[in-house]
Amino acid sequence: EVQLVESGGGLVQAGGSLRLSCAGSGFTFDQLGIGWFRQAPGKEREGVSCIQRGGGSTYYTDYVKGRFTVSSDYAKNTVYLEMNSLKPEDTAVYYCAASLYYSAANCQVDLYAFWGQGTQVTVSS
Repeated sequence: EVQLVESGGGLVQAGGSLRLSCAGSGFTFDQLGIGWFRQAPGKEREGVSCIQRGGGSTYYTDYVKGRFTVSSDYAKNTVYLEMNSLKPEDTAVYYCAASLYYSAANCQVDLYAFWGQGTQVTVSS
């Protein structure tokens, strides 16, 4: 059974940093691609950063480029999202998700079948 557990969310002031972790079990990274998504109140879930199955490529949405960095520790089956220079508009519930599809590296939400429970990130101004 594929399971994903996020951690590391919290409250931070604008300009601050957080590192989110996504611990996976029931699979290995050559089997599934991993993505980070977020959903703010009243908005649709959107892709933030995604790693292609097997680690072939990495995608960042435009509004986090240069501020967020995704990385993985295959030995720990864990993916991280380092978030710097946080802005109030980054406030959302952040989810990690897993996909069987190589094409899911573009962070297309409907290609991800397995989801974690989410972790809240709140950035105060």
